[in-house]
Amino acid sequence: MKFAVIGAGNGGQAMAAHLSMMGFDVALYNRSPEKIESIRKNGCIILEGEVEGRGEPFLTSDMREAIEGADVIMVTVPASGHRDIAYAMAPYLEDGQVVALNPGRTGGALEFGNIFRQLGVTADVVIGEAETLIYACREVRPCVVRINSVKNVVYFATIPSYSVWPALEKINMAYPQFVPAKNVLETSLNNIGAVFHPTPTLLNAGRIETDADGFEYYLEGISPSVAAVLEKIDMERLRVARAFGITVPSAINWMYETYGVKGGNLYEAIQNAKGYKGIKAPTTLNTRYIFEDVPNSLVPIASLGEEADAETPTIKAVIQLASSMHGVDYWENGRNVRRLGLDGLTRDEILSYAEGNYVEERSAVL
Repeated sequence: MKFAVIGAGNGGQAMAAHLSMMGFDVALYNRSPEKIESIRKNGCIILEGEVEGRGEPFLTSDMREAIEGADVIMVTVPASGHRDIAYAMAPYLEDGQVVALNPGRTGGALEFGNIFRQLGVTADVVIGEAETLIYACREVRPCVVRINSVKNVVYFATIPSYSVWPALEKINMAYPQFVPAKNVLETSLNNIGAVFHPTPTLLNAGRIETDADGFEYYLEGISPSVAAVLEKIDMERLRVARAFGITVPSAINWMYETYGVKGGNLYEAIQNAKGYKGIKAPTTLNTRYIFEDVPNSLVPIASLGEEADAETPTIKAVIQLASSMHGVDYWENGRNVRRLGLDGLTRDEILSYAEGNYVEERSAVL
């Protein structure tokens, strides 16, 4: 078994080091060679916390070198970089490979599939996405990553949906926590980052921009009032899922499944999550919690909601607020149904398309 890990950020370093420690052949790719050189000079990636040890993956900034011969390609870059990565790997894909997005956010596998189709990729590959990154982790200093927790369950789906079993047969050799979801709409709409990331960041904007000492993102930044807004967003996410006949857990139930924590409400559950302790808030509003999660999580949820007549007023308000703060039209530039090639499809056709059964050619906007 050979793994390729694409992206040497927090999650990519944690995954590559952990896979190496488990004895797998693993290549770690990063587009920027400076990051790779820093790790190479250090000689290894050091893991602290729930997983401790030293990992020594093969390091490269050459995509072809990274994925050549890989059984599983684990994409760990932020969703804002998915399009560039899809373009970069398309010429070098090989039959039988699994391309797994960790996570896909919302619509990630659909976006990869559209790009591969438009580029005329002929390799027989399976595209899949995890609902979330298996690690709660942060790079605490160069080449040292602290893993606060490893999730107990991570749902995973593929396009076509029936390919999930052969894909998991490979992935489960390293990660038995990965379990099958119904299809990529389920993993996309089970995107808890859409609930937990953009809104607390925006509602703590003043503190982020003025508090030089920083603060704990989850335990301090999500107050009872902020948590109340998150519960509204979560209800709208569940409404869209129901409109497509998809069953996904609420955020509070997801926290119990993932971290084993309970609470009378979402605020209490978050406060009881040991895995969130020590995770600091962003130091700037130019953070992936906005530029990744708004266009690649909230926009597709709301856009799918429009196609299925499921209202998402709170989510749309957050999208508008983020667009105003950043001066970017996230609704137009994000993963709306037009950019995913789903516009004009009925609810049932979108479901069939997500499962890999809808054969009519779609012209996605690249």
